Amino acid sequence: MALTIYNTLGRNLQPFEPLIQGRAGFYGCGPTVYNYAHIGNLRAYVTHDILTRTLRRLGYEVTHVMNITDVGHLSGDNDEGDDKMVKSAGERGKSILEIADFYTKAFFNDTDRMNIGRPTVVCKATEHVGEMISLIERIEANGYTYSAGGNLYFDVGKFPYYGELALLRQDELKAGVRVEADQNKRNPQDFVLWFTKSKFEKQALVWDSPWGRGYPGWHIECSAMSMKYLGEQFDIHAGGIDHIPIHHTNEIAQSEAATGKHPWVKYWVHNEFLILNRGKMSKSSGGFLTLQSLVDAGYDPLDYRYFLLGGHYRSQLQFSWESLETAKNARRSLTERIRALVRAAGPKKQAVSGGGASYVAAFDRALEDDLSTPRALAELWGLIRDPALEPAEVLSRVLEMDGVLGLKLDSVIKEADRGEAPGLEGEIEKLIAERAEAKKAKDYAKADAIRAGLKERGIFLEDGPGGTVWRRV
Repeated sequence: MALTIYNTLGRNLQPFEPLIQGRAGFYGCGPTVYNYAHIGNLRAYVTHDILTRTLRRLGYEVTHVMNITDVGHLSGDNDEGDDKMVKSAGERGKSILEIADFYTKAFFNDTDRMNIGRPTVVCKATEHVGEMISLIERIEANGYTYSAGGNLYFDVGKFPYYGELALLRQDELKAGVRVEADQNKRNPQDFVLWFTKSKFEKQALVWDSPWGRGYPGWHIECSAMSMKYLGEQFDIHAGGIDHIPIHHTNEIAQSEAATGKHPWVKYWVHNEFLILNRGKMSKSSGGFLTLQSLVDAGYDPLDYRYFLLGGHYRSQLQFSWESLETAKNARRSLTERIRALVRAAGPKKQAVSGGGASYVAAFDRALEDDLSTPRALAELWGLIRDPALEPAEVLSRVLEMDGVLGLKLDSVIKEADRGEAPGLEGEIEKLIAERAEAKKAKDYAKADAIRAGLKERGIFLEDGPGGTVWRRV
C-alpha cells in the first residue's frame, strides 16, 4: 500500500504520485511573525511535521519549504485592514525587523519544544522581494494585471480556473457580493500584487519596482518563494483550511497566470481548526492560548503534541483543559510502560527478530491512509501492551514508530537505561525499584509500606508482565 492523501483540489482521497519518482516537494504556509503563535496555529505545523516524517519513512527524499511573513500581510486576507507587522511594531515601540526577529525566534522555540522538525528551507519574505517582482512582471506580461490608484492588481476575471480550489464559480463571485473597501478593484475578488504609497503612506519597508516604490502583496510571496526552491510545479502545498477561499485560491491564480502551467500544485493538504468553547482560536479575537501558557499550567509541550496526534488533522479538534489533562496522563502512562520495558529488557535492547512486525505494518497502513495518527497511536499502544513480545523487541519497534510520532521516546529509553528520570518521576521510579528489591528479599512489609505510601500521595502501582508502572488516582 502507498500513501493516499485527501486532496482539497478535487475533494477526495488520492494516491500520492510525485512529479519526480522518489522525491517530494512540499511547501507549508509559515507564520506571520507579528505575535506569538497560538496553540491553534501550532496544529498546522504538527500536521506538516507528520506529513514530512511519513514521506521520509516511505522512502521519499523530501524538500520542505516554509515561509516567514515579515511584510505585507494585512489584517484582512482580501487586502483590507492594517499591515499586521506595522501595527505590531507601532504598539510595541519597535521596528518591524525587530518585531519580526523576536517573534521568529519565539516561533521556532515553540516548534522545537514540540519536537517539530525544522523545514529544509526557511525563507523570509523580505529577503525575496526581487523574486516577487520578477514573478509579477511575468504575470503582467501575460495580461492578467491592471493598475489603479497607484497599485497593481490581479484581474481574476481573466483567469478561467479562479475559485477551483474553493469550489467557487465565476458567476457566483460576481453576484451578491458585499461592497469592497477598495474602490480601485474592478472585481471584488481582484487582489493586489504590488502596493505603492497610495495604500499606506507610512509603510516602513518599501522597495523600488517597475510600478513605483512600495511593497508586495501577501499572496505573491508564497508563489515566488515556493517556485524558487521547488520549481514551477511541485507536489504538495499545505496550510489551514482558512487559507482555502482567498490566500491559496489567489496563489493558484497568480502562479498559473505567470507560468501557464495547470495545475501549479498537484496536492493541497489542509488541516482543520482547533476549537475552543467560544469557537475557533484566533489572535484577532483576543485571549488566545500560547504554548507557554500550557507550560505555565504544568504541561509539557509534548503533552500537547500527544493531544493533537489523538485527532485526525482533517477533523475539528475541541480543546479543553480536561482533554489536555487526559493526554498528559496517557503520555505519562506510555513513558512509564516504556521505562518498565527497559528494566525488563536489561542489556538486550536492540534485537529485532520479527516480533511486533504486524503492529508496525498496521502503523504504516494507518499513516498511509491520509495520515491517521489516532490509529497509529492505537498501534503503538497495542505493541507495548502485548505480553507475548520480548521487551527488547517492543523497544526496537517503539523507536521505529516514534520516528513519525515524534514523542521523544528515544530519550525516555536512554534515560531509563541510565536509571534517570526527572523530578517526581525519578523519585517514584526509585521507590518502585526499592519495592522490587524488598519483594525479592521477601520483605513484604516494606514493599506494602512503599505501595501504601505512594497511594496516600495519589500514586497507584500496577504490576504486570512488563514490570511495575504507576499512575495517578
